[in-house]
Amino acid sequence: MRRALRQRAERRQLMTAAEAEVLGELRRLRARVPQLTGALAASADGLVLAHDTADHGVAEGVAALTAAALGVAVRLTDATGQGGFRELLLRGEDGYVATYAAGGSAVLTLLAEPRVNVGRLHLEARRSSARIGALVDGALERRAPAPLPVPPVPSHRPKEA
Repeated sequence: MRRALRQRAERRQLMTAAEAEVLGELRRLRARVPQLTGALAASADGLVLAHDTADHGVAEGVAALTAAALGVAVRLTDATGQGGFRELLLRGEDGYVATYAAGGSAVLTLLAEPRVNVGRLHLEARRSSARIGALVDGALERRAPAPLPVPPVPSHRPKEA
């Protein structure tokens, strides 16, 4: 348990570098698609990286639920031979929830009004998720610790007399 908490804290620290840029992308996306009521980028395990929503508590809850849905979606695409997860679209009576893969370690989740143009939503969200994925993956790569040098292995050959 401690290890998991430490890993989450380390990941959050790594993401701080990219947070402002990711938030900027979320805001630009909401400007391009005015029917969006919320946008968030999260790690695949449900940690909010950045959000443009009215309530941070809502963002945390949505990120946690997104992680759960992502687990099911990944298993479903794998079990049906559809390849890696790309996106998930849910339609409710009062609007849409859409989740898109964003690089290797993050997801983009959007909340939209029922009158949103779904084609436009997909077009803009796919572009933004690619940008967010590049930002997050780049931040992880830049901040990853350098591998420790491996000392040479001493030879165990018998000494000649």
